[in-house]
Formats: sequence, C-alpha cells, structure tokens
Amino acid sequence: MLSYRIRQWFLVLCAVTLTALTACAGNIPAAPKDERAEYDPWEPLNRRIRNFNQGFDKVTFKPLAKGYDAIMPGFIKTGIHNFSVNLLGPLFIINNLLQGKPGSGGKEFGRFLINSTLGIGGLIDVATRGGIEANREWWGETFAVWGIPDGPYVVIPILGPNTLSGAFALPLNFASDPTFYMDDSTEKWALYGIRAIDARMQLFEFDELVEDACIRSLHQGSRGVPAKAALPHL
Repeated sequence: MLSYRIRQWFLVLCAVTLTALTACAGNIPAAPKDERAEYDPWEPLNRRIRNFNQGFDKVTFKPLAKGYDAIMPGFIKTGIHNFSVNLLGPLFIINNLLQGKPGSGGKEFGRFLINSTLGIGGLIDVATRGGIEANREWWGETFAVWGIPDGPYVVIPILGPNTLSGAFALPLNFASDPTFYMDDSTEKWALYGIRAIDARMQLFEFDELVEDACIRSLHQGSRGVPAKAALPHL
C-alpha cells in the first residue's frame, strides 16, 4: 500500500505540474558562498538538481512531447489540452474563493460547468468562446495573498524551479485535481501520462525563448555586459 501511494504521488507530480527545465546554467560551477544571491542560498544544490532535470527531460518528456506534437492532428492536441485544463477547474474555483474573490470563483465554476457539459467533458473551450474569461489561481498564489513569504528559490527534482512556499503548496495543487481520486486503473495512468506530455509540449516555445536568451546572455556577458541585461523580456 505504501509503495502504491508513493508511486501515485510521484506520477501525479509529473502530470499536473510539469514545468520548464531551464537551461542557462549548464554545468558552470556554483558561485562562492559570499557571492550567492539572497534569494538563492542553496545555489550549489539547486544547480545540481537543475542539471539532473535537464538530462532527465532530454531523454523522457521532451522526445515524447516532440513525437506527440509531430504525430497528433492539431484539433486532437487542442482538445486534449482543453480537457487537461478543465480538469483543474475545482483547483481554480477553490483558490479564487480562498483569496476573497467570489466573483472570479463564480466565473471559474461557470466555466467548469459549461465546458464539462456543452464542451463535451472539456474537450471544447465553450466558455472562452462565450466571453467567460479564465481566472486561474493556484495554492501558491493563495499563500501569497495570505501573506506567507515566498522564501528562497528551490529546484525540485523532475518538477523544476519554484519558491519554498510554492513547493509546500504543490501537494495541495495535486490534491485539488479530481483525477487523483479516480480508482487505480490503466486509464487513470494513461490520462496522467497524456496530460504530462501535453504540458511539456506547451513549453516548446518557452524552450526556444530561453535558449535564445542564454546565447545572448553568454555573448553579452563575455563582452562585459551584465547577464541580466540580456534578458529584458523574461
């Protein structure tokens, strides 16, 4: 039972919150302790985990997502993405209400209801077409509204960068996903898998943006220009 629970939580983490595994650092040695930024006191550990995440992504999520993107017709990919986002409706409803925004919470409830019915289980985003805008709020944002400090920067294995408070909020994000409460079955894990692949595919444009920023950062840095100045749009 314990091993099953560990496996379940691990796969949910990968499926629901798969994030971009940023690239700029590579295997550059960590900065001396007295030169580390206040927000990144665990830089050596974060850098090692980030390097691991890069390698893991290159042999797992990224090639799977590229194959999926190349094979699947556009309308199917759009439907799966809409379906994945719609499943997180309860998460968005709860956090809007907890942040003291009943109007936004009501809109999210309306979106979830409309897309789950008229949108054929969320495959079609009928609500957006009808002018009901999304108000997506997560537990990490709710923590911020409640006055909980972000804390230092952390990099989580597989899941990527976050803040310390955001890391503590992750289990609540997962627990707010209705899929987590489905009976264990092949269909359930296939659903998690396709959602994880879709989430990774959505980051392809971000990958190109980061790669371009890194190249410009290294080029300008070698000429004495601060690296931060090379990332004006990030």
